[in-house]
Amino acid sequence: MRRYRHPEAAALVLAAGQGIRMKSDLAKVLHPMAGQPLLAWVLETLRDLGVGRVLVVVGHQRERVMALFADAGVEWVVQAEQCGTGHAVLTAGPALESFEGTLLVVCGDTPLLRAGTLHGLLEEHAARGAAVTVLSMRVPDPSGYGRILRDPDGGLAAIVEEGDASAEQRRIDEVNSGVYAFQYPALAQALSALTARNAQGEYYLTDTVALLRWRGLGSAVVCADDYRELLGINTVDQLTEAERVHRELRGGGSDR
Repeated sequence: MRRYRHPEAAALVLAAGQGIRMKSDLAKVLHPMAGQPLLAWVLETLRDLGVGRVLVVVGHQRERVMALFADAGVEWVVQAEQCGTGHAVLTAGPALESFEGTLLVVCGDTPLLRAGTLHGLLEEHAARGAAVTVLSMRVPDPSGYGRILRDPDGGLAAIVEEGDASAEQRRIDEVNSGVYAFQYPALAQALSALTARNAQGEYYLTDTVALLRWRGLGSAVVCADDYRELLGINTVDQLTEAERVHRELRGGGSDR
């Protein structure tokens, strides 16, 4: 298993959701896949990535999550009320007040995510000097995902959530994976300008892309080689599929 070093980066794991569609009172990130809670797989990947800090945003059943991972060496951020991904990152503001490096944002329900993929994202982010670099994926069925809008040069123009997308935009098969690399000082300024004027009435982290571009800062997008490693777990059927893909990837000599 290959290990990387990114001490200049901090990782923020979004793990506050209840996971209602799992039809269980258990916090979504505590559901097991291949013998470990979903969150354990994500934290293992971040250890292999070698980031300097790992912060985990918790909400539903936070005491249970924090107790189970008490020895994980992470910093906890409590999001008492879930008002969207942008709000989740805002709650980490006090913990990141003096941080000036790269903030990697990942989801706590993506157990197949590989350190090599995140390494490539961070390398491209640094090479481009971008304020934000989004990890995208091309999926057979883009329903439910935010669509990636590219500019005429192939760069990242914006991300539009499905509820706010036009019929033409909904036909786009390149979607947002929910994984981002940000220059944190620039992100902090953009977060302060977020509003909840959208179909869901939530603060979208995706809206920071347009805000950063409006300020004249660079944005980029990196498309993952294999969309399967970025699939989030929202239902029991998806959890079963993730276990199947996990066995397949391990059998293929993954750097997992």
